[in-house]
Amino acid sequence: MVIINQPMSSAKREWTTGLCNCFADCGICLCGTFCTLCLGCQIAGSMNECCLCGTSMAMRTLVRTKYNISGSLCNDYWASFFCLPSFGITFICQILANTKLRLMDRTTEANIQKSHQRQIKI
Repeated sequence: MVIINQPMSSAKREWTTGLCNCFADCGICLCGTFCTLCLGCQIAGSMNECCLCGTSMAMRTLVRTKYNISGSLCNDYWASFFCLPSFGITFICQILANTKLRLMDRTTEANIQKSHQRQIKI
């Protein structure tokens, strides 16, 4: 089976932080500034991928696809091509900030569902 197009969904989301909004989370920004490789490993770990992939276009595409964020392979390429060599931390910070927020949203939703299930049992 050959896949020609990416799966499409009707409810596309946007990135929760802009590409140049590095200071939205100061902890991520500082980590990216002083230890970019560590930040890449955090991204890869949160996506259950190899640590070496954390700062790549492929990781951005994986995050965008997993969380149904609007964009394209072309956008991912240009973001990695222009941002990684000169402003590498902005590209990586955006990916980790979005991953972190999406994981927090998922945890919150799971806790709400558990709470509702407990109330139904009572």
